[in-house]
Amino acid sequence: MPFKKPEIEKHFYSIGEVAEMFNVNQSLVRFWENEFPSLKPHKTNKRNRQFTIEDIEHLRLIYHLVKERGMTLEGARNKIRDNLEDTQNNFEVIKRLQDVRKQLLDIREELEE
Repeated sequence: MPFKKPEIEKHFYSIGEVAEMFNVNQSLVRFWENEFPSLKPHKTNKRNRQFTIEDIEHLRLIYHLVKERGMTLEGARNKIRDNLEDTQNNFEVIKRLQDVRKQLLDIREELEE
């Protein structure tokens, strides 16, 4: 998964920081904001977007559905709208399994040395 966890936890992240976390263009983040009504980052008086940790987690779910599972935007939007809780739970299970797999591979590498 190309998501890069930030080294320092902040309350708000700029669109540039968020785009860098997902290795996508800022325009894609703005596009997803328009396509997914559930994604509403805070905007400053200068109209700069500020993303919270919850917004970033929501973007991770969108990224997973669209980029990794290959769903259409409409399919991902419907899945999030109709069944958000189950979708989030399934995503969390997948994320945990990927973490466990990575740990097991790291252990195997250490044992082979």
